[in-house]
Amino acid sequence: MLKGRDDIQRDLGRFETWAHTNLTKSNTATCKVLHTGQGNPKHKYRLGGEWIESSPEEKDFRVLVNEKLNMTQRVLAAQKANHTLGCIKISMASWSREAILPLCSVLMKPHLEYWVQVWGHPI
Repeated sequence: MLKGRDDIQRDLGRFETWAHTNLTKSNTATCKVLHTGQGNPKHKYRLGGEWIESSPEEKDFRVLVNEKLNMTQRVLAAQKANHTLGCIKISMASWSREAILPLCSVLMKPHLEYWVQVWGHPI
């Protein structure tokens, strides 16, 4: 919508003013616009007098996000956890709870908890 476009452009102008006031420069070459949602008119935006490039996907918090907001990273997180579990299974002589639980907690849990935080809900 036009109001949303104008709000974003105004915020980019405010950011540019803040950067100038604080003696920093924004690097438009590292800035990208990710247009999301169906029917998005894909407005163009300026930062510091230069057009910001549009991109079909961007990485944020080590997560690759595309314009359709696919959650393929969640599947990859589960696959990595399963792979880790498989490595634990073939390398352990004993499958007792006392032996496996600490390994799973150390090797798998932090990875899965990271993705839960990134996506805001359980895998």
